[in-house]
Amino acid sequence: MNLFLSGALNKLISISPDPSYTYETNQALIALRDLNHFEWYLVPFLAFVVYVYFVEVERKRWDLVMAGLAFYGLEWLFEILDALFLKFFGYSAIWTAPADSALILTVGLNIEITMMFAVTGLIFAKVLPKDKKMKILGIPNRWFLAMCNAIFCVIIEIILNRWNALIWVYKWWNWYNPILIIIIGYSIYMFFAFWVHDMESMKKRVAVVSTLWGVVIACLIVFMGVLKWI
Repeated sequence: MNLFLSGALNKLISISPDPSYTYETNQALIALRDLNHFEWYLVPFLAFVVYVYFVEVERKRWDLVMAGLAFYGLEWLFEILDALFLKFFGYSAIWTAPADSALILTVGLNIEITMMFAVTGLIFAKVLPKDKKMKILGIPNRWFLAMCNAIFCVIIEIILNRWNALIWVYKWWNWYNPILIIIIGYSIYMFFAFWVHDMESMKKRVAVVSTLWGVVIACLIVFMGVLKWI
């Protein structure tokens, strides 16, 4: 029997669906970090992510690079919290990504989503006006752009939700009640990335971003590697 097929079969046998979980949650858990679903499109995706960062490194736009890493690090932290929500409360995570993927990293995060988030903060930071005090429609430009970007991203997520590619089961986090998704799901990411971008000292940027990633890595080691909770 093909080695990949054998590994997938063994995983299906070893993981029984939990009747207290939603169908989509069980789907995600069965496929969680299963390497048998590799797809070659990941290679150009990875090349794109590397290219985006290297372009800004070449230009010495460290403010953009650090904004991107800040956004991405915060995204990973929230994905860990989402997976822990499932661990402690059962039934379903706040958001679940069970659909076809080359690799599901956590119950709410797949490899395709994480590659997108890897460059999102950098891309949105590129449109920031140099003048921090400039206003758009009477609103400070950082606030205006953070909220507009957040709403745009949530609209995309609502489309994914209606396609059943991104699952929301709770009334307080759903397409018909998107306030928390806008505030927690994206505006916090935007404000944090813009805050790091606008720091006057590269030393401060490095301190904040490295601390964030230190927390993320520690959480992954403890909750994913040691305790196997996520």
